Amino acid sequence: MKTALFYGTTTGNTGDIADKVKAAWDISDIDLFDVADTTLDSASHYDLLIFAIPTWDYGEVQEDWLDVWEEVDQLNFAGKQAAFIGLGDQYGYPEWFVDAMGMLHDKIVTKGAEIVGHWPIDGYEFEESKALTQDKKHFIGLALDEDWQREQTAERLTGWLDQVKLELGLF
Repeated sequence: MKTALFYGTTTGNTGDIADKVKAAWDISDIDLFDVADTTLDSASHYDLLIFAIPTWDYGEVQEDWLDVWEEVDQLNFAGKQAAFIGLGDQYGYPEWFVDAMGMLHDKIVTKGAEIVGHWPIDGYEFEESKALTQDKKHFIGLALDEDWQREQTAERLTGWLDQVKLELGLF
């Protein structure tokens, strides 16, 4: 399964997570694309697309993602499987926790992608999020808080990657 991870990073946290995903993804090679340096049109060459996006301030999309935001609307993700990783600060910005992940998810879904990797909200403390599934018991992807719960990142990332592989029938 050809896999690509697209990410944007300002402080380096999301880039670090992308590197950790690459190191832990033992099914096949995974190509990393920093959206600051590439367009999204290369997504057409992959079966599984992982999108990693941090939320800034009051539920805002990270600046590198803003540069390619309209490009998403021009792409066709039919026949693709997609998974999401969102970074946010659940205590400093509890009303907007990982909102950007939810906003990107909504754009990708309307373009035909099949989503994998919903993640339970257990263990998080936040007020609102645009990244919740309809049942409000799961995020649409892996939520990470590198500001307040960094010590849980490794376990969450491993668990989520195993879950994604299982959902994809890769083990």
